Amino acid sequence: MSDPLDFSGQVALVTGGSRGIGRGIAQRFLDRGADVVICGRTPPETLPSAGGREAMFSSADVRDADQVKALVDAAVERFGRLDVLVNNAGGAPFADAATVSPRFSEKVIQLNLLAALHCAQAANAQMQRQDTGGSIVNIASVSGVRPSPGTAAYGAAKAGLINLTATLAIEWAPKVRVNAVAAGMVLTERARGHYGDEESIARVAATVPLGRLATPEEIADVCLFFASPLASYVSGANLVVHGGGERPAFLEAAADAAKPR
Repeated sequence: MSDPLDFSGQVALVTGGSRGIGRGIAQRFLDRGADVVICGRTPPETLPSAGGREAMFSSADVRDADQVKALVDAAVERFGRLDVLVNNAGGAPFADAATVSPRFSEKVIQLNLLAALHCAQAANAQMQRQDTGGSIVNIASVSGVRPSPGTAAYGAAKAGLINLTATLAIEWAPKVRVNAVAAGMVLTERARGHYGDEESIARVAATVPLGRLATPEEIADVCLFFASPLASYVSGANLVVHGGGERPAFLEAAADAAKPR
């Protein structure tokens, strides 16, 4: 019986694949035999590699539809096909919704929603021409399914990405499956910028039922599943990967209220 997680002979494009979650995803697909293309505005110091093979880097600003088309064209020219797109590029710094500039919000929405649409459109055009079609995985966020104080435009964009996933899954079926991963907190090299020092990270991790932050590889494994034959009848789904979520605030408040005074 063949290994359903063997991606030999397949080609995966991972946006924002130079670092963090994206690099973990690119590495997983390489490990499983795929040829991998990553993109970003600047090349990384080292490329993900496995078994003597390196990921191909292509410079592109995914907010620019023309650059996205050139990116997909370059991948197809190099490898002859495109089987998997992982829309991972995204993110946003903290910004107070009451005072944030319109330009800032527009840029956040461009990167976290419109860029994914540009990439999906370009990938779909190629996948529809292939007998085997293809799979698109959008990296969303729990910020898209719950309030996102401090990152309002980001949360709204990720909510839009989840809706976009379900819509494209209908429009582009049966050739192309489209799914989303609503990632929770992930421990990357930039975690300190989000959560503080090691002590702060430990306190944040303690709020997660599983007691820790996710690793990039754990998000990557969900992408492998979605892109594999194991998910052949899964499309339009949004899988929340957050270690059990967040404990309801009222539980702690109620426990405090019950303590002897």
